[in-house]
Amino acid sequence: MLQTSIDYSLYLVTGRELLPQGKDYLQSLEESLEGGVTVVQIREKKAETAEFLDIASKSKDICARYNVPLLINDRIDIALAVGADGVHIGQTDMPVSIARKLLPKDSIIGVSCNTIEELEMAIKDGADYVGIGAVYATQTKDLVKPLVGVRGVGSMLRLLDGTSIKAVAIGGINLKNVLRTLHGTVSETGHALDGIAVVSAIVTSINPRQAAADLAEIIREFKKGPSLTRGLSISTNGYTVDTIINSITTLMKSIRILNPLIHQITNNVVTTQSANVTIALGASPIMATTADEMSDLAEICGALLVNIGTLTPPAYAGMLKAGFHVNALKKPVVFDPVGVGATEFRKKVVKDLLDKWQATVIKGNAGELAALVGSNEVASKGVDTAGEGFKDPVLFVKTLARRERCIIVLTGKTDYISDGHTCAILNNGHQFLGEITGSGCATGSCIASYCAVASLLARADRKMGAIPGQLVEGDMFVAAIAGLLVFNVAAEFAAVRGDVKGPGTFFPALVDELASLTPEKVVRRVKIQIV
Repeated sequence: MLQTSIDYSLYLVTGRELLPQGKDYLQSLEESLEGGVTVVQIREKKAETAEFLDIASKSKDICARYNVPLLINDRIDIALAVGADGVHIGQTDMPVSIARKLLPKDSIIGVSCNTIEELEMAIKDGADYVGIGAVYATQTKDLVKPLVGVRGVGSMLRLLDGTSIKAVAIGGINLKNVLRTLHGTVSETGHALDGIAVVSAIVTSINPRQAAADLAEIIREFKKGPSLTRGLSISTNGYTVDTIINSITTLMKSIRILNPLIHQITNNVVTTQSANVTIALGASPIMATTADEMSDLAEICGALLVNIGTLTPPAYAGMLKAGFHVNALKKPVVFDPVGVGATEFRKKVVKDLLDKWQATVIKGNAGELAALVGSNEVASKGVDTAGEGFKDPVLFVKTLARRERCIIVLTGKTDYISDGHTCAILNNGHQFLGEITGSGCATGSCIASYCAVASLLARADRKMGAIPGQLVEGDMFVAAIAGLLVFNVAAEFAAVRGDVKGPGTFFPALVDELASLTPEKVVRRVKIQIV
């Protein structure tokens, strides 16, 4: 079998000890292959040689009937004895160079990698593929090394640019998080996983055929489907100012008809203001943080806003579960990493959250987004930006959007929004927004509200719900622009009202203007560039 023809999409690692009671190993393996498993690795850490040989030989016969390559974990002698297609070796096993000498020509050799250094060595040694992990905590193997995490895999994949080495992720991957894994691990250069490796997600199932088929469908749709963030209705010619304005007009008219429920886990300081802004737009707010109700709320909300301004333990637990459940239902998640650069604790929380679930939109000021990527180009002061902004904000937001696989919104005197390909530059707003508490938080509420509408409209158009390969349907790029633009234009109208004397009287007027704002007013005021 030529190595270039191998499909690593759904890589099964066996584990007989995990089989449901009464389920035969060989029957389970065959059903898994029928469901769509594309590579099989036999892992028998406790079996004696004779037993291992028997299991491997019978497994080889079954895999051969489905033209699926069989790999043996660690034991080159077993691989040679049964004529396996190759081996998978760990960091403490036989070196690749020696394994290559012992195995037949064109044998497949895979290597487990947990760090950049291990991956660099695997590349140097000439591995055919690498297994990167563990991505999540797993009960099938005692972990002696730290979790790589979803976003950590993406940074490692960059090293494979320009090589022919394939990559699969492994460790705790299952039906609930496989889509997050596929999307979240794509590097900023666009390098994606060639597949995912699973153990218990299939082996523990009483119906391994269906378990494999469900995973295979998601992987297949991800590989052939549209980009995570680009809308389904955008022409191949890309975005123009006119198409964006027309779409925003549609969103503004639709929000008051659809009245989506927006679940907001947000800063305690601005809960009331954010709720009032949401209502003024035509959406409905629900402010809830208790982890036990996140599954139910995900079912009924149109979008989720996670704002880490107030990081209490209950709120953090709620954030972890809320994003996970909303992802599972393929609804938008807007993330506001407020003050992420202020403390190491906030940095850790943000990393944990983004490893747990996929954000649809990440919004922040220059200091916050710089801290998110570990850049020293812009400093932060608490929740504010200190000093000048980025030298090239367009390049920054495009790069970050590709890295995080989501829409990036950089707020400031000038706002920048990017999907990784296109950048919108907005110059609406008023200085009073910077003189009141919670204007940035309220902006997040606006963005989440329009993301919900865009998602609902797209689902209604397709009449079939979200397809497996997408976390969210609808144009989140335009929705994010709409949220910023509507909020900032309303601020312009509010600031010049006769009853507004300064920041103290400005916010009530802003809510009034949001409630009465029409698409026609926005179109007259919009200041937008597309680059």
